[in-house]
Parts: sequence; structure tokens; C-alpha cells
Amino acid sequence: MAKQAQATGAGQQGQAGSPSGKAAAKKRVVKVEAVGQAHLNATFNNLIISLTNNAGQVISWSSAGKMGFRGSKKNTPYAAQMAANDCGKVAHDLGLRKVKVFVKGPGAGRESAIRTLASIGIEVTEIMDITPIPHNGCRAPKRRRV
Repeated sequence: MAKQAQATGAGQQGQAGSPSGKAAAKKRVVKVEAVGQAHLNATFNNLIISLTNNAGQVISWSSAGKMGFRGSKKNTPYAAQMAANDCGKVAHDLGLRKVKVFVKGPGAGRESAIRTLASIGIEVTEIMDITPIPHNGCRAPKRRRV
């Protein structure tokens, strides 16, 4: 009985220091290697770039919206270039040197984002298009009557 009281008492002391009463979450440490992956999600409205290690843990990420572009300006090659530049510099400083690029979606800034990553100093070894293609998937909605 006494051991249980000690264990719960020690836990309460550790939580008392934080203002919310919850234990502070540890920051996840990502192992950065020289070779990794770049995931480009280019939709009609935005472009999201994630640079990961080979295990899939995100090293750095950026998007056109994060760079301050709003509305239809998010889906431009220039916005994609700015996002790739922001994301690539952080990863390059951490030690990422070669990436295999996975592109998903029909957006406008796909090529310019890849070129920007290459110009920063990250070597692009392979480009794969993983855009999902429906194989006669969902049933189409019924025909509109006017």
C-alpha cells in the first residue's frame, strides 16, 4: 500500500510544475540521413512539400499557404518554388543531400518545386508520379434534370 502512495505522489509532483496539469510531451527526435524522400502533394488549391528520411519521419515541410499565398495564388509555380526553397534549405542544413521525389496530384507547381530542390543542392535521384487513378471506382451521381 505504501509503495502505491509513493508512486502516485511522485507523479503528481512532476505534473504540478506545468500550468495545464499535463505532463510535457517530449519532442520527437528525427534521424536525418544523407538520403531521403520528398513528397509533393500538388492539388488544385495548394502545394504541400514534405522532406522525410527513408523511415518516413518528416525532416521539414512547407506549403504555399504557409509561405503567405492566399486563394488562387497558392496554385502557381512561383508559390511552389518559394515553398520548396523554404523546405529544402532547412533539410539541406540538417544534412539531407539526395532525395527520391514522389509527386501526387495535378497541381501547377510540380516541376518548379522539383527544380528548386535541385538548385538548393539536394540531388534528385528519381521522380515517381503516385497520383491515384480511379479504376472505374465510385458510382457517378445521377444525371441532373433541369
